[in-house]
Amino acid sequence: MKKIIFYSCSLFALLFLGGCKKGNYPGAVVSPYVSILDVKDLYKGEDITLTQANMYGSEKITAMVVSDHSGGNMPAGLLVVQESRRLSQLRGIAVDLGGEAAKYVPGDSVTINVEGGVLKRVNGMLQITGVPATAVTKVSSGNAITVNRVPASLILADPNKYENTLVVIVKAGFNPLPAPSDVLAGDKLLNDGFGDIPLHTEAAAAFAKTQAPFLANYYGIVFNKILGDKQVIPELRMRTAKDVVILSSTINVSPIIITGFMPDVEGTDYPYEYVQLMATRDINFAETPFAVVVTNNANNSAPTGAPVNGWGTGGQRTYKFNLTTGFAAKGTFFYVGGSTKVINGVNSTSMATSNWIRSFDYSTRAGDDEMGNATTGLFANSGNASGVAVFQGTQVNLSTTPIDVIFVATGGSLYLAGNPERGYRIANTDWYDIKNPITLQDQPFYRNGSNTLNLSYPTGEQGIFNKLGGEYNVTLGRWMKARSQTFADLSKTSTLTEIEGEGATKLLE
Repeated sequence: MKKIIFYSCSLFALLFLGGCKKGNYPGAVVSPYVSILDVKDLYKGEDITLTQANMYGSEKITAMVVSDHSGGNMPAGLLVVQESRRLSQLRGIAVDLGGEAAKYVPGDSVTINVEGGVLKRVNGMLQITGVPATAVTKVSSGNAITVNRVPASLILADPNKYENTLVVIVKAGFNPLPAPSDVLAGDKLLNDGFGDIPLHTEAAAAFAKTQAPFLANYYGIVFNKILGDKQVIPELRMRTAKDVVILSSTINVSPIIITGFMPDVEGTDYPYEYVQLMATRDINFAETPFAVVVTNNANNSAPTGAPVNGWGTGGQRTYKFNLTTGFAAKGTFFYVGGSTKVINGVNSTSMATSNWIRSFDYSTRAGDDEMGNATTGLFANSGNASGVAVFQGTQVNLSTTPIDVIFVATGGSLYLAGNPERGYRIANTDWYDIKNPITLQDQPFYRNGSNTLNLSYPTGEQGIFNKLGGEYNVTLGRWMKARSQTFADLSKTSTLTEIEGEGATKLLE
């Protein structure tokens, strides 16, 4: 009897599925609206006329306008709209309406009957042509458009995904650095620390003669061009002068940057852990002292709770090394940490000939200025957060802001909102922002606002050096290629080239 029931159910399922056609939404009645994602998926390199048959029974799209022709920088005649109906995947499309496109402004909600239109590339830009102005109906105006912050690297990796959508490139500067007389007009490369993306400004745009800023947020629509052998090249076009939000007009070069660290050597951790740093200028530490502070937030670390004095909390939470003697040449690595000066714990390769600016047995003595108890481990290995910060000068307390900082993981009591706030202050780096780059609200602590990025722990391994490869430009005072974490699995016989060679941080002029 069970077999009969099974076969009957299977037959019913086959009959039911066999009688169904692919649709854009399940149900007895086909929706009149098709997603932009489904429409764009129809394009396979050749022009295609849009019909109810190939749009799964639908005929319209409903979306939000993002184009603005008032600034004179949009491709003529194109109405650009976006939506995320299908799988919450934001997609945009341009519709050729001729002069009628300028009647619509960002925040207008519209429906567009695209049946009979032709999906094609014109000058490399994917768009729908042949749609009359009467096919567009404005539903409402003044709607908010969600800010879509996208690193340049993602757009460059998948330009078709972001084509015809409104994005913001955050903390971007021009590569190369513009001269004081340079303006926005023309084609320039924007760099946000993740890649170089072309910014195009028409010579006749209302803001074309605006001076090119040093560091800014750039809002704009992504359009694609086809070059050479069908190579897709994205470019960003701002719409009006309001699409550039200047963040800074000054160049601030961090004299020291964090380039790596060894948090968990093979065998006992103490006193073998160390931090690798790089000088971005010649530094005589006797004349210009600095401090390096490591934080360990393991569950039993005291004092418990949010750090009452920030990086200066001491106890089992933070441990300080004062850098007051020695010399580091511009572009060279130097080290701070345990007294043994070896690469991977007991009986491993000596690093004694490397430039150790400060080293001592942290397992038998307190940190400098009594900041931090003697400890068997500078870094947490429990899954809770640990981190490293560099300070100019040796005074470190709740209000002291580091010049560079990096964190691993998120666990433990790290930040407490209130008056006053408690937490670990961050610096403006490739990973963190003292002000939210979108809202411009203050967020001076780790785990505060958008400061949630962190490195990860290697899983179940000892002897992993955390190499932070990136490219820091000392002329611009910023990361042209943001630091990325690479786990260098060291042995007892590993050499210095494994932590200072390929994949290590580079200094650019």
